[in-house]
Amino acid sequence: MDSQVLEAREMAANYVAVGDEVWMPIIDDKIAALVMEEGARVAEILELYERAERDYLSIPLLRKHVEFLINVYEHSNVADDSPEELKEVFTSQWARDAIDAVVTKGVGHLSQSQQLWQLQRDWELDMLDRTPVEERHVWQQPPLVDYVQNLILARLQQPHSEHEDTFQSYSSFTTKYKPAGEYEGLLVAASKLRSRAAKAYERREATELGLTSLNAYAQYISSERRAKNPDVFVLTGVYERAIAEAAKRRFSGELGAEEVLRSFWIGYLDFSRTRGAEDSEMTTLLRRATRSVPASGEVWARYIRHLEKSKSDLTEDDVVEETESIPDAYARALSTNLFTKLGKGSPDRDPEQIIPLVLARASAEKHAIEAGRANEESFADLVKIVEDGLAMVRGASKVGDPRFRLEKFLSELYLNLAGMPDAAVQLWAATAQHYKSSWASWVAYTDVLIRTDHHDLARSTFQEVSTKNLDYPEALWDAWINFEYAHGSLVSLEEALVRIERARTQVEARRIKEAQKAFEIARAQYAQERENVPAPTPATIPQTDKVTVANGAGESMDVDEINSGALGKRKADDDEPAEATDGKRQRLASTWSQKCVGRDRENCTVFVADLPSGTGEEQLKTLFKDCGEIREVKITQLPQVLVATVEFTARDSVPAALTKDKKRIDGTEVNVHLAWRSTLYVTNFPEKWDDASVRDLFGQYGPLFDVRWPSKKFKTTRRFCYVQYISPQSAERALGLHGREVEPERTLNVYISNPEHKKGRTDADANEREVYVAGLSKFTTRDDLQGLFSTYGPVKDIRLAEDKNGQLKGFAFVEFQNEADARAALSANNYELKKRRIAVTLADTRVRAKNRESFADTGFGRRAEARNRSVRIRNLPPDAQEGLLQQVLEKFAVVKRVEVLSVAREAIVELESAAEAGKLTLRTEPIVFKGVNLDISEELPSGAAPPTKTGGTMFVPRTAASRPRAGLGRPRKPGIGSAATANKSGGNSISRGDQTGKSQNDFRKMLG
Repeated sequence: MDSQVLEAREMAANYVAVGDEVWMPIIDDKIAALVMEEGARVAEILELYERAERDYLSIPLLRKHVEFLINVYEHSNVADDSPEELKEVFTSQWARDAIDAVVTKGVGHLSQSQQLWQLQRDWELDMLDRTPVEERHVWQQPPLVDYVQNLILARLQQPHSEHEDTFQSYSSFTTKYKPAGEYEGLLVAASKLRSRAAKAYERREATELGLTSLNAYAQYISSERRAKNPDVFVLTGVYERAIAEAAKRRFSGELGAEEVLRSFWIGYLDFSRTRGAEDSEMTTLLRRATRSVPASGEVWARYIRHLEKSKSDLTEDDVVEETESIPDAYARALSTNLFTKLGKGSPDRDPEQIIPLVLARASAEKHAIEAGRANEESFADLVKIVEDGLAMVRGASKVGDPRFRLEKFLSELYLNLAGMPDAAVQLWAATAQHYKSSWASWVAYTDVLIRTDHHDLARSTFQEVSTKNLDYPEALWDAWINFEYAHGSLVSLEEALVRIERARTQVEARRIKEAQKAFEIARAQYAQERENVPAPTPATIPQTDKVTVANGAGESMDVDEINSGALGKRKADDDEPAEATDGKRQRLASTWSQKCVGRDRENCTVFVADLPSGTGEEQLKTLFKDCGEIREVKITQLPQVLVATVEFTARDSVPAALTKDKKRIDGTEVNVHLAWRSTLYVTNFPEKWDDASVRDLFGQYGPLFDVRWPSKKFKTTRRFCYVQYISPQSAERALGLHGREVEPERTLNVYISNPEHKKGRTDADANEREVYVAGLSKFTTRDDLQGLFSTYGPVKDIRLAEDKNGQLKGFAFVEFQNEADARAALSANNYELKKRRIAVTLADTRVRAKNRESFADTGFGRRAEARNRSVRIRNLPPDAQEGLLQQVLEKFAVVKRVEVLSVAREAIVELESAAEAGKLTLRTEPIVFKGVNLDISEELPSGAAPPTKTGGTMFVPRTAASRPRAGLGRPRKPGIGSAATANKSGGNSISRGDQTGKSQNDFRKMLG
């Protein structure tokens, strides 16, 4: 079995790039069978090391390689029985060069490269010590001493984590091998040499320590590339490490790692090309990339373009190295079968990977024809390349290529290169028939008809297609009108306008019918939910009118009754006559319908990506001016790209806005799509997840635009968010996370945030679907609650409250999928579970807040008590999210509620207790939120002045206005007989306002 596994590993290593988890067992097996005297076997193992190190950077592999080189040298030159022929081959100079080459491969790993360098340093110092003193000529500075000195000095000038260790090595070296009088001067010079590299690492140390995810690597790369003059040494090392980490995660089966690995390779290749890397270096990198991500058409396209450029740059005097030909590279890419769908049952292929590969191959052939380097069959070969590519794209998936890039390329070949207009017409006719509902395919077909003077056929095509069910017929109608203005008569123009008006009426009627149908379905669902009644109560659970919770042995404590507040109103609604109920539903449906035609951000907003730097709001308004009235334009600068959102006042403006996709602003092609198509609704993740956790996971699938969190001021257990990318493709890739188990018995739910399904992705009624369970035994488990409450209906989630030590607090929340099931579960009240009788009420805060107004123990009123444990935060960044701010503050104190005052850029934060509030107000270290230091102060009563600062950093206590006096909290109602008592006192009563201050002397006089 072990031999079969080893053979499988070797086979994999022959075809694709693999990591050290595959190479190490292969090399270990070869070393175990090695006889050092056999030089050929040693050379074979050294070749394996070279192959392994070409795939991915691995410090353990490089370290093992250095140790093997040292062992080979030691056995060949130090051992008494080593053959002479080995001494002649494995000399000290051979070992020195080989070790230096291996260490150089890992020198870019700032935090771990010291492991390799220390091996090299120790071996060199050992070799220096072995050299006889008379041969070293220390005082005359022989080459060997100079070599070791330069080795250490070169290391001091490289950024790495162990600068102090390296500097100490130089100090020890100069002490031992240099004259004493030179010691101070040498160390001063070395200190100056290392200062720049040491500071370079210090700037990056926090980032280096935080490289725990692929998103962290991506952010590291982005920050390095944004520099005016990127550090090639550092950035090359980061790319190599990021690629190795992504490959390791792909090998372990992590979702999205393949896409991230492709993006790292593409960035690495583009960076190397733009910095002017040598052709040989680029060839090596590209070959490594094609082994690592053979399914990436973008990587293969870059390889083919590099081969084409390398051959075109050759002159007659250049020595031609043997390189792979472009046809051979293209055939090798297709031979992987990663670009062709092999059958109906096989997975879809990504057209976005096929198209760049085919275009690169076809453009190389086209350039050869234009340069006169082709033969008679070259054009036929070129057409076949593109046609085969079209077949691959259309067979890869049902979507195909909505941008028709290969069709446009082939059409231009027919029209301009070959002079075959009829072939271009036939091409677009077939394309229009394949993409029957695409307005773009029909417009492209009519365009080529107009260019080739087939005006009558173009007109008849417009007439035929104008009433078809296209995705955006308005674009076709505009093209028809423009055609009639340019090539038609007055009669044909008016006829076209009549036909278009008739078609518009039909399309609008169809759209109204679809909208009415959707509305009726939504209204029926709403009515059905209103009519749902509680499920029958299981006979095994006793019913009781009084809500009690077992408290100790035989004692019970009262809890809030169920029939109160909102529940009482619900019952009244249920008792209404049928006619009244129907009328109420109609009014409710009418109100809901009016809201639907109000401001509809999700359906009225388009997202614009890949904007050129410096794009302004007016440029975007000019681009979309003919689409409809614009309500708002927001431009956002992300780390790598400039994006914008454009909101229209009417939903009908969006289809026209989508036609601006691939239009140009200042010569740059922009991408336009519906904003919700790149937005995901994510829920059912663990409560401990925060913004960083979500960004780390979802950032692996593409650049993120924003993560929006819900406010928790009405429901503290809300657990969902919206993740928005800058492209729909990234969002679609991230859908692969749906159903992923993020912790035991909890799977992630990920959906496209479609506005039509908005009701399904909200927790507005979550309180009505959730019950609060109190009086639980500390031995209660999720399975116990699941078994009990699943008898009433499907349970969506169970949350057991725990303290900081992980011990149960004695209560839990059970959320059902349906409101009716939650109401039925109230019958479980007083049920005995684990020898404890439990209390079950709805989790609705309006029900359980009945007695919150009593604060007898403190003497405070409710507002004063809440204010005493609240703080005010100033200097908030614009567009601060309540949910996100709460996440940040929860790291320092227990937060109950956050309310952001957007206009004032302030927030009021209510905490669990006054002690928790003190944790925030008494902090000496600032709390940073979105790069801004928050200004935190106590919350004062309305009209009270803020506390004055006395200078310095002394603590200023709360003002008297914000500290209620003991016993003078809430005003109490007068008791029975209080009026009579007041009348009897008459003029003897003295109001507080008439009193004057008394001194200590007045007090002494009063006592006599």
